Amino acid sequence: MSVVLPRGAGRTWRLVAGACLLSVLAACGSSGSKKPEPTPLAPVNALLGVRQAWTLSISASAAPLKPAVIGSQVWLGSSDGSVVALDAAAGRELWRAQVGAPLAAGVGSDGSTVAAVTVANELVAIESGRVVWRTRLGVGVFTPPLVAGRRVFVLGADRSLSAFDAATGARLWQQNRPGDALSLRQAGLLMALGDTLVAGQQGRLAGLDPNTGALRWDSVIASPRGTNEIERLVELVAGVSRQGNQICARAFQMAVGCVDTARGTTTWTRTAAGSEGLAGDESLLFGTESTGRVQAWQRASGEPAWHSDRFLHRGLTAPVVVGRSLVFGDAAGFVHMLSRQDGAVLNRLSTDGSRLAAAPVLAGDTLVAVTRKGGVFGWRPE
Repeated sequence: MSVVLPRGAGRTWRLVAGACLLSVLAACGSSGSKKPEPTPLAPVNALLGVRQAWTLSISASAAPLKPAVIGSQVWLGSSDGSVVALDAAAGRELWRAQVGAPLAAGVGSDGSTVAAVTVANELVAIESGRVVWRTRLGVGVFTPPLVAGRRVFVLGADRSLSAFDAATGARLWQQNRPGDALSLRQAGLLMALGDTLVAGQQGRLAGLDPNTGALRWDSVIASPRGTNEIERLVELVAGVSRQGNQICARAFQMAVGCVDTARGTTTWTRTAAGSEGLAGDESLLFGTESTGRVQAWQRASGEPAWHSDRFLHRGLTAPVVVGRSLVFGDAAGFVHMLSRQDGAVLNRLSTDGSRLAAAPVLAGDTLVAVTRKGGVFGWRPE
């Protein structure tokens, strides 16, 4: 995990992430202590029938680039600057485009326009495999753009928000936030909720007018604390669970919490030391902690429901809910399926043995996982 100084500060600070809290990250990185061994996987008696439907290959992804999904279509970005559209139902590539530079974050799409940001800080729009416009940004970006309402929204590493016309690339508005000394080199929270743009800005969940950027409400999930810049770093990370007007999100290595967006108020928060996003259903909220613990909370209250320590130190991705199962990947390329109700192991799926590039996604009735070697795997229920 990395944190970066704001533009103009002149260098990057790299920190070790894992089981350590932010307040002791520097000590953990320099202590020389041996990294814990991953918990061995026990044999699995498959209680949920799943078959591999297809497999494809794209360019190897050197950074975890979150795919975009609408229906059964998936859009993927890779480190060589290519963007690939896939039909998950048929297991085939629809088109491939080259943006001319490595991508800095995953891609976003509304089904028509696909948007991506390069390491050269260019926002690029693609339609049907053809680049239609590009524009220079004044800040680095680690969050996939959001394409919604014929606009492209960009969350900068400095927590600034910008809106662009999806047809022309013209900038419509920009909202700047006071800069902090450090920001997280990881995808932040950016999504649409009805006619409201929702973004994570530090430890706050903010609802904005997508036409102007004006703030409608904001709620605190975690607040900066501590006496130095590292201890005071707080960010909401990508991957939320939404049920109706309620959004539940994670503040990096600090807390999880739920917000009633109809009122703009925080329902509850609970201390949690994880760095990946959340998943959930109508009654439970799920997350993978930095230690490898899989944790479920009661959605209404935040009280713990169950946990599993079968996957400690295995480098887990964020989870996704698929039917009656909770699904996540690990650093060895396995995809695990647990019961949502009690965490019992239902099945284990294999890929190519390399770390998953991002959390698995559900595209139609197909579970899709992408590995660092560029393998793309699709599974369906038997």
